[in-house]
Amino acid sequence: MATEATAEAGKAVGMPQLDFSTWPNQIFWLLVTLVVIYLVLSKVALPRIGAVLADRKSTITNDLAAAEELKQKAVAAEKAYNDALANARTEAAKIIAAAKAEIQKDLDAATAKADAEISAKAAESEKSIAAIRDGAAAAVAEVARDTAAELVAALGGSADAAAVGAAVTERLKG
Repeated sequence: MATEATAEAGKAVGMPQLDFSTWPNQIFWLLVTLVVIYLVLSKVALPRIGAVLADRKSTITNDLAAAEELKQKAVAAEKAYNDALANARTEAAKIIAAAKAEIQKDLDAATAKADAEISAKAAESEKSIAAIRDGAAAAVAEVARDTAAELVAALGGSADAAAVGAAVTERLKG
């Protein structure tokens, strides 16, 4: 018997899938397997995948809408910022102009006060210089009279004070 089984096994050569006697059985199980796969996919896997895709799509749509809304808010915030910056610059320019005007007013007042003080000191100095000049002229005239009287006396002459004074006055006038 063992030799018969070996002889039978030696006759069946080739792939069992190509044995035409088993094709109806193979076709039946192929169809059963395809129907089971179809049912599992259509009832379990594909609805889950569809739900996940729908969730993703709604999430993406919501995120895009939120991003667009945030973009609009950012644009509005940027516009408000630029407006506030322009207003601040305008206000700063006004403050600077007011400060410059006030400083210029204070400077003009200080300059006028300094000019008045300088004029007063200059007038006072002119008076002092005139007094010194007058005193110097009087001193020069007196020294000149004394010197002239001494010279006339040293040269052996006699001179009266009125004549010496008239001569010195005439000479000082030019």
